[in-house]
Amino acid sequence: MTTGRIAFQGELGANSHEACMAAFPDMEPVPHATFEEAFEAVKSGDCQLGMIPVENSIAGRVADVHHLLPNSGLKIIGERFKPIHFQLMANPGVKLEDVKTAVSMPFALGQCRKTMRRLKLKGEGVGDTAGAAKLLSEHPDPTKAAVSPALAAEIYGLEILLRDIEDEHTNTTRFLVMTADRNPDPPPFTSPCVTSFVFRVRNLPAALYKALGGFATNGVNMTKLESYMENGAWSATFFYSEVDGRPEDRGLALAFEELRFFSERFEILGVYPADPFRTRG
Repeated sequence: MTTGRIAFQGELGANSHEACMAAFPDMEPVPHATFEEAFEAVKSGDCQLGMIPVENSIAGRVADVHHLLPNSGLKIIGERFKPIHFQLMANPGVKLEDVKTAVSMPFALGQCRKTMRRLKLKGEGVGDTAGAAKLLSEHPDPTKAAVSPALAAEIYGLEILLRDIEDEHTNTTRFLVMTADRNPDPPPFTSPCVTSFVFRVRNLPAALYKALGGFATNGVNMTKLESYMENGAWSATFFYSEVDGRPEDRGLALAFEELRFFSERFEILGVYPADPFRTRG
C-alpha cells in the first residue's frame, strides 16, 4: 500500500485524477495547472509520486511532457494504461433537449463528433475536460453541457445526460508514474519490464544506425524511438526510447554498451513493470 500525495496536471475530475485513484487509491491526488508544476511538486517532495500522461492511442504523444521528462530529475517507476470515456453532463434539472452547446477541450469534442452531430450540438473549446465541468457548475447554463470524465460530474454536482459518448471506444491514454527517488527499488523479477532512456548520438556519419545496431544483433525489442530537439537547437537531436527488458539482461547490457560508444549523452530514465494492458487483445 502506497500512501502520501500524488501530483497530476489538470482540474479535479480530470482523466489524470481518475488514473491516480485507480492506481493508488490510498494516495491523495493533488491537481496542478501545468505539467511543470506537477513535476516540481514531486521534485520538491510536496508529492511523493506523479501521474503524467505521455501518449494517447488517437492523438499521439503529449508534446510538453516529451520535453520535460529528460530534464525533470525524476525517475519512472511504473506505467498505467487508461481507457478514456467521455460523459455529457449538465446542471441539475437540465433536459437533454434543452442543450445546444457542448463545452470541453477541443480534443474531447473531436472524439464525440457522432453524438454531437446526432444531437445537433455546437462545440465550445476550453482548456481541459474537468475544467469544462467546473466552469458549468460555477456558471449554470441550461443550454450548455460539459463533455468530461464521470468523476467530474460527481465532484461538481452535475448530472450525466449521456454516458460514454466517444466515437472510438479503443481510445486509451498511457501514463507514467514518476518519483524523485534517484535510486528507486528495482521491479520484481517475476514481471516483464520496460526500460526508458534518452540519448544523443555523436556527430559521426551513420552514428544513429551504428548506435542502434546492437539492439538488433542482441535480439532486444525496441518498442519506441522518438526524436526531439533540446533548447531549439537544430543540430542537437535527442532521442527518447523504450525497450523490453532490464539493463542487467545480457542482450540489453550489450546493446547499451554499443549505444554508449556512439553517443555523447545517455541516461536511463526508469526500469519498471510492463502494464498487463500491453498484452490484451
